[in-house]
Amino acid sequence: MKSTLRTWRTPAALFGGSLLLIVLVLVTGRVQLGLDELIGPKLDAGFITTRPDLVKGMMSLAEVKPGDIVYDLGCGDGRIVIAAARDHGARGVGIDLNPKRIKEANDNARTAGVDDRVTFRVGDIFQEDYSDATVVALYLPADLNIRLRPQLWRQLKVGARVVSNDSGMGPEWPAEKTEQVGNATLYYWTIREEQKRAAAAAPAT
Repeated sequence: MKSTLRTWRTPAALFGGSLLLIVLVLVTGRVQLGLDELIGPKLDAGFITTRPDLVKGMMSLAEVKPGDIVYDLGCGDGRIVIAAARDHGARGVGIDLNPKRIKEANDNARTAGVDDRVTFRVGDIFQEDYSDATVVALYLPADLNIRLRPQLWRQLKVGARVVSNDSGMGPEWPAEKTEQVGNATLYYWTIREEQKRAAAAAPAT
């Protein structure tokens, strides 16, 4: 009897230990790797940090300068808006659905000493007003860029610049310039009269 009981307990103990290990890995991953954002039910895009060289490249391609108002739609930890303020003398606004990311962005802005020139807020980029932007920065999947395109056309003024990391805007709005940074492609557009006319002619959604 003792031998049989020991034989039954051994697989059960192994199964229980393996299950506990899986749970610990998932919990640790959610906290340390941001998996909660990747699988969160409310988020359209997971949080992937923008490399410093890509942040620098986006600011350079958009020619960000003092006097600009830079919006980052889906701002994550705020690094693009912070770089615009710290390195280029611009003002900036970051919008993200995730309150955790907004808290990080505000903390990072204070650390960088630019919290008086940047604002971060929780919001849905498809519902927000960013008509005062002179530059809009994006790091979103292509399908979200395309969904956002009519709103950019409606809201932004002629001459406003849009820069995107890794995703275009579809054949209806080809990029005016592209730049390769490592294995990533950056895209650049300006709002022109034809985009404003197209937005005005489109049915309201």
